[in-house]
Amino acid sequence: MKQYFVYIAKCSDNSYYTGVTSDVEKRIAEHNAGIDPHSYTHLRRPVELFYVAAFTNSNEAIAFEKQVKGWSRKKKEALSRSDWATIMAEAACKNGRHYALRKETQDKNGD
Repeated sequence: MKQYFVYIAKCSDNSYYTGVTSDVEKRIAEHNAGIDPHSYTHLRRPVELFYVAAFTNSNEAIAFEKQVKGWSRKKKEALSRSDWATIMAEAACKNGRHYALRKETQDKNGD
């Protein structure tokens, strides 16, 4: 059964790069080789593996990669520690705006 991996690489400037691959070791080596001068990691080498999660379904791996790419630095760091309490706390709405948007939508639709 083929495996797919979502990984986070920590760059030399302390930023994070999130990707998906079927061979993590090879992919980190490619980042460090600087094959693509237009890539995010090219000027931020060397990179080191910071986090990895395995999947057996490529669509699930891609969906998780997209989700994590949208996360804050704090959430990515919590993920690397499996700190689900922090991830949930960071995901919670802090200003109530999504509730206001939901009400506006309901009012427009007559719900």
